[in-house]
Amino acid sequence: MKLMNTEQHQGPTADWRLQDYTAILFDCDGTLADTMPAHYRAWLHVTRHHGIVFDEDRFYALGGRPTRDILATLATEASIEIDLDEASEMKEAAFLEQVKHVKAIDPVIAAVRRAHGYVPVAVVTGGYHDVCEKILLQIGIREFFDCIVASEDTSRHKPDPEPFLEAARRLGVAPEGCLVWEDSDLGIEAARRAGMSWIDVRSFHQPQRLTGQNPQADTGAVQ
Repeated sequence: MKLMNTEQHQGPTADWRLQDYTAILFDCDGTLADTMPAHYRAWLHVTRHHGIVFDEDRFYALGGRPTRDILATLATEASIEIDLDEASEMKEAAFLEQVKHVKAIDPVIAAVRRAHGYVPVAVVTGGYHDVCEKILLQIGIREFFDCIVASEDTSRHKPDPEPFLEAARRLGVAPEGCLVWEDSDLGIEAARRAGMSWIDVRSFHQPQRLTGQNPQADTGAVQ
């Protein structure tokens, strides 16, 4: 499937035709909601606690993977043992303290509203279901989605196609009829392997980078 160019003078959602698809699937973090700076602050809270160096470029490179998988990877690379359940809970708690500051990514929300009522719409996230629910409620769009496929719902995760294929199964549509909105290389690879078309949100939205700032000093930071 081709990478769909969204950089049009008419706006980032102007070049896709709703009638070409039987379902629209959205990633959550960094796609529907501008959560990535908040997630990175939460990650620093955990990694510094365990003495792990986790720079911002690596954080974005691992985008789309579940928290527990990232923790396991970082612990292995640092040659340390950590309690994955405890560290996961610490990270999610740190992030949830900041959810009230999260804002929607408006061009993507416009696409959600455009699709709602015409084709099935789902969220496919590498995050936990309850955290995704809180984000969607914070930005006021929970009611637009027919289902949520979260990290607990599949045994394999992005870049594996299983999460997107599970969403198509739940919606009762063929994978090749789905359009995916994503903001990570792992998510786009998962969509490609699922046989779906995609739009890369990074072509029109870039999250705030915290490198060179004090990530703990921003509003909502975990102390």
